[in-house]
Amino acid sequence: MDKIRVAVVDDDGLIRDGLGAILETHDDMEFVGAAADGAAGVELCRRNAPDVVLMDVRMPVADGVAATARIKAELPHIKVIILTTFDDSDYIRGAIEAGAEGYILKSSAADAIVESVRAVHRGTTVLQTEIARRLAGVLRDPSGGGSDPGAGATPGGIATLGLAPREMEVLTLIAEGLSNKEIAGRLNLSDGTVRNYVSDMLVKLDVRDRTQLAILYYRSV
Repeated sequence: MDKIRVAVVDDDGLIRDGLGAILETHDDMEFVGAAADGAAGVELCRRNAPDVVLMDVRMPVADGVAATARIKAELPHIKVIILTTFDDSDYIRGAIEAGAEGYILKSSAADAIVESVRAVHRGTTVLQTEIARRLAGVLRDPSGGGSDPGAGATPGGIATLGLAPREMEVLTLIAEGLSNKEIAGRLNLSDGTVRNYVSDMLVKLDVRDRTQLAILYYRSV
């Protein structure tokens, strides 16, 4: 089984070293390098071709949002997990627009970070519960500006999305930051059934991923 190749981009040396040490303790992961700013992070990705990047947002030279946008434009197969704090609302908005696949708090436990890497590598978008809740305030702020991820949202309330009752239940739990497995347990469904609901909603609502589903939910409630 191939290992998940992971890079870390953060201007804090202790965090770079700490995350690197954590990743190296897992047999299914390979720590392939670290960078101290966004520009260096892009070069690292070009050179070492990681599968997943753990990306800080507030960095010199180029921040994590700019670096993510460049990586997704040049190397779209690389998955990016944004490491954020509660004070990074504007960065969260920008990272969503840039196409990052994961959004987790820097204060997360080591096991949670590792599981997020695995989930994103499998193709799941990771939206930590606390970040999902923070999104509600960010996306309801009309002064935020920027482009409109999840632009398929229709003014007039959640009912205008045209979803079936069970789809609405799944969407609500996605907006709370639950994984497919957690949703399946909460609704007494199989993981495959939840995946099917998610896939159907992505097509029906014309959005890219589960993060945009959450955005759509918050803009409609």
